[in-house]
Amino acid sequence: MSYIMVKGNYTQKDGRRLFEEDKLRALADPEFRAIYEAESSKKELWLQLVEARQAAGLTQQEVARRLGVSQAQVARIEKRGYEAYTLRTLQRYVQALGDQFTLAITVKRIDAQALSLQACNNNEE
Repeated sequence: MSYIMVKGNYTQKDGRRLFEEDKLRALADPEFRAIYEAESSKKELWLQLVEARQAAGLTQQEVARRLGVSQAQVARIEKRGYEAYTLRTLQRYVQALGDQFTLAITVKRIDAQALSLQACNNNEE
């Protein structure tokens, strides 16, 4: 795919539109769609935690105090790429945010082709 960009007339809105058009074209491919859905359904947990804490109007220090841990430990839990979560840690973190938050876990079966492609992609890294 190529786009002709007219100097000075290309806006952020145009970029967003072109991105959405490309995304729709890519999602028309069943193989791409399966991988995309599997990955996007996992919206990075660290980001979900940060967004929830901010929505609760809490700082890392305040969450740490509620959990009885250091601010550094909360920062580690919220760190991009952190994967050593335990179910109990997540439950306690969400409880510390307050009653307006809940922890939900979804178990879904991934189709075999998407799983195979995902495994191939992981081996390439």
